[in-house]
Amino acid sequence: MVTLPRSAPAVRRRGGLPVWVAAWPVMAVFVLSNAATPLYPLWRERLGFASGTMTLIFACYIAGLVGALLVAGVLSDRIGRRPVLLPALGLAIAACALFATAGSVAALAVARLLTGIAVGATVSAGMAAVSDVAGADRGRAGALAASSAMVLGAGTGPLLAGLLSQGVPWPTGTVFAVEAVLLVSAAAVVLRLPQAPARRAGAWVRVPGVPRSARARLAAGVAVFAPGLTATSFVLSLGPSVLAGLLGHDHPALSGVLAFAMFAAAAGAQFAVRRLALRTVLLTGALATLAGMAALVLAVRIGDVRALAVAAVLAGAGQGLGQLGGLSLLNAGVPAARLAEANAALNVGAYLPAGLLPVATGFLSDATGLSAGATVFGSGLAALALIGGLVVLATVRRVPA
Repeated sequence: MVTLPRSAPAVRRRGGLPVWVAAWPVMAVFVLSNAATPLYPLWRERLGFASGTMTLIFACYIAGLVGALLVAGVLSDRIGRRPVLLPALGLAIAACALFATAGSVAALAVARLLTGIAVGATVSAGMAAVSDVAGADRGRAGALAASSAMVLGAGTGPLLAGLLSQGVPWPTGTVFAVEAVLLVSAAAVVLRLPQAPARRAGAWVRVPGVPRSARARLAAGVAVFAPGLTATSFVLSLGPSVLAGLLGHDHPALSGVLAFAMFAAAAGAQFAVRRLALRTVLLTGALATLAGMAALVLAVRIGDVRALAVAAVLAGAGQGLGQLGGLSLLNAGVPAARLAEANAALNVGAYLPAGLLPVATGFLSDATGLSAGATVFGSGLAALALIGGLVVLATVRRVPA
């Protein structure tokens, strides 16, 4: 059984760069990833679009992300982290400009597409760069730094956007101007990252994978990470609509606080379990997602905002634990020369259902009502979380430390 070393490292320097500083580009890009969430009610009022259209805009993000994952992981393992991350940051800054000036649904869709590409490059090359700085002997430290930076950024984005959208004359411009500054600072960190010398042969564009010996690790990680990520994707894409339906009107700041609480729970859960065996981490993640979906169904059936908040917090914990467990398994079982590709494989397996299922739920909700759509989604995802826990029980015990 895989267990975490007793020492929980705070900082690791390789080439003079602390591991938590190396994780800053991951956090900065993920601030952008969800910054649009509390602003959708403003765009919906200005542009006029339904829940199905909103989830399609979200799906553009997933499409860009998955497309980038098919290239960025392999490319990063061959030519290094910096040549992948710097263009990704450039695309992220371009997305900020589009969000700030968006006057149509098409502009929002393109901005989300560019954001997805930037995030796809970051979750493969950026997280691998953090592991490079941590070193092979501190694989769990690198996984914790990269994973917590991801969820903290994902939570900070909507909180920042929700708060800045209140009481300023140009809310979207203000939000994305601040984010552009964060991305510029992230580029300065990327320029200090050590260059990975590994170069591998093979196709430049392919479905990312892992060595045969690590397939059980990948399967266990995806089985828990995918349902957790899909749950948080629902809260991000349709959460504002559910919240507005429960309260009777839109609350951008409250949507931002809800998303922040969700990802704060993801980060807190990761630190809380850092000394537990990975099998326990993954099983707890599956259970949190299952319980979160039960709370979601309860929230929409009885119209209780508190149940929705509980659902969001549990969904965040499920994603955070599935992500940390999956990354840690891969860091311990995949050679450095294929680590970015392995990270890409984990995220492809998780983001595909995270993109498809909320979109389907959005259109189902337009046809049958938000309560019915959310009930079908929550019930189905709870079943997937249960299956994920069974996969962990069947495979992780056979994974060597």
